[in-house]
Amino acid sequence: MADIDEGKSDPARGLYISNYLNERGALVWPDLLLEAARSGNDDSLSGQLAIQGCFQAQVERRKPSGGYTFARVPVTAPQTLAESQFNMYYMRALALRALEIGAGLIVYRAKWVENPRSSSEQMIGTTLDPAEVLSELRATRGVNPPSHIPLPNTGLTVRLGPAKSAVGVRVVGE
Repeated sequence: MADIDEGKSDPARGLYISNYLNERGALVWPDLLLEAARSGNDDSLSGQLAIQGCFQAQVERRKPSGGYTFARVPVTAPQTLAESQFNMYYMRALALRALEIGAGLIVYRAKWVENPRSSSEQMIGTTLDPAEVLSELRATRGVNPPSHIPLPNTGLTVRLGPAKSAVGVRVVGE
């Protein structure tokens, strides 16, 4: 990730803890996410979540008719959580960098998706305001961010746009 500090500082803002995580998973999740940011990626994070047995077998769900039932946690839960939250923190860190250099964030497809949503396809190539992206992702913890920000598990993310040229800045070596 572009900025480990964004992940480190998040507990004050409330790190997203999936209800699929078991007690141990909820405890180790912040450290696993930071370790993946330092020296891994979403695949290594997913692998560690699975290897360390971080997920419950089933979760309690409210029935529409009232009462509760139990549902199995999907086998894809480690991958889904890792991909979505790693990307959310990646976008937050990139937004911080974009603010530093005066750049926008450009939406692009980082992962192939068999049946991409038309709304996702329409976002590709759009430029986002990094301050707005950062604020919204911090506020929502990356869960259901506003629709103009790449949603979790769409295969979309952002890259830095061109930096605005700074007037009066001397380039080293001139």
